[in-house]
Amino acid sequence: MMQFVDREGEMATLQKEYSRSGASLVILYGRRRVGKTTLISEFIKDKKALFFLASEESETQNRIAFKDRAAEFIGNDLLRAASVSSWDAIFKAIMDTPFSSKPVIVIDEFQYIGKSNPAFPSVFQRIWEEQLKNKSVMVILCGSLISMMVSQTLAYGSPLYGRRTAQMRLGPVPFKYYHEFFPGRSEHQLIDMYAVTGGVPKYIESFLGQDDIYQAIRECVLDRTGYLYDEPNFLLQQEVTEIGSYFSVIRAIAAGNSKLSAIAAALEIKSTSLTKYLKTLADLELIERQVPVTEDAPEKSKKGLYRIKDNYIRFWFAFIYPNQSLIESGNLQIVMEKIKGGFVSNHAAFVYEDICREKMWDMNGADIWPFHFSKLGRYWSGDTEIDIAALDAEGGNLILGECKYWKEPVGANILRELEKKAAAVNWHKDSRKLWYVLFSVNGFTEELRELAKQRNDVFLQQ
Repeated sequence: MMQFVDREGEMATLQKEYSRSGASLVILYGRRRVGKTTLISEFIKDKKALFFLASEESETQNRIAFKDRAAEFIGNDLLRAASVSSWDAIFKAIMDTPFSSKPVIVIDEFQYIGKSNPAFPSVFQRIWEEQLKNKSVMVILCGSLISMMVSQTLAYGSPLYGRRTAQMRLGPVPFKYYHEFFPGRSEHQLIDMYAVTGGVPKYIESFLGQDDIYQAIRECVLDRTGYLYDEPNFLLQQEVTEIGSYFSVIRAIAAGNSKLSAIAAALEIKSTSLTKYLKTLADLELIERQVPVTEDAPEKSKKGLYRIKDNYIRFWFAFIYPNQSLIESGNLQIVMEKIKGGFVSNHAAFVYEDICREKMWDMNGADIWPFHFSKLGRYWSGDTEIDIAALDAEGGNLILGECKYWKEPVGANILRELEKKAAAVNWHKDSRKLWYVLFSVNGFTEELRELAKQRNDVFLQQ
């Protein structure tokens, strides 16, 4: 069994809600396999809790199943034997039961009930108002279908809008915790694992015990009977109806079309027709729009570029989707050679940049610099591209950095090239203070180390 890792902030929020006097209503949502149920299970393991997993069956079938779980929870044989036609009666039976400690009621995959009966959020609103909100109880509504959870519980038009006392969107586990999943592995090995599994606990679980990334890919991803082989299809068909259109958009981005105009041209449609697809994919956190960090109005910037945000989706569209015919015909060795030939340069190297930006936030909190930056991202303009750019607008400080996922140590020439690139960055040119940071998975040359020691504006991170 995979150990419980990270989630300190989420656990603290849940405990805070549990400790509050009176009732609390927590909305917890996030993509499938990201660890929501595991988080809840860890939270309630020492508490008096009713955990109910809703199904895609009818509302009636879910109500009957919930009644049986509630009867077991409160030890009520009459409720178990009764034919109950309303949710209100079940919750009344629960709340009429004396508890020695605050009870927790969890409805997992909450959106399925609302899907079978769109009026259910209104039903639950009535139950909350009349039976729960003035009692000592904690309710957690959890769901995996992000668009439905938002519309049923968080959106302005939802009957439950404004009732929640806390909400959490659970995301992937950050890279810095990977050594806890894969103890004893090198930094290089951890990066490779993260480049495919992307912090999704279920994916990580599939890769546990693996040392070689390519063997792990062959066994866990290229296996046509495994869930990872067709995972992108599964994720999209749960959330959208026009799966073919969304697939085409992601495929176009994966092929290197990052500008809106380029994506539209690749699909032979108007740019305006892409808006809803790009927004939905961004809301699902499968893609993201980036602009140079120096842009004052990012939402209006014409320099926006789209990229696939999810590591596994990015890997799948780069190496699995284009080679499905080979995989289906059993030519796995050919596919593996293609993956080995492009994994580092076409995939892991870009993931490493994301990891370095994640580390930058940790360095910011560790007072590496005599200031704290407030914005972090990338910079590009014309022929100039810089992996890391961090801004301290108040103090006029600008940090520029490069991330090298090389087999060899990084030398002083990279620093000199970065200093030349800095001249192209048009941000507070007359008054700024420049700082440099270099990341390298395989260290630095002695020349660069000595140079960094002599300067207070250069930082090396391995």
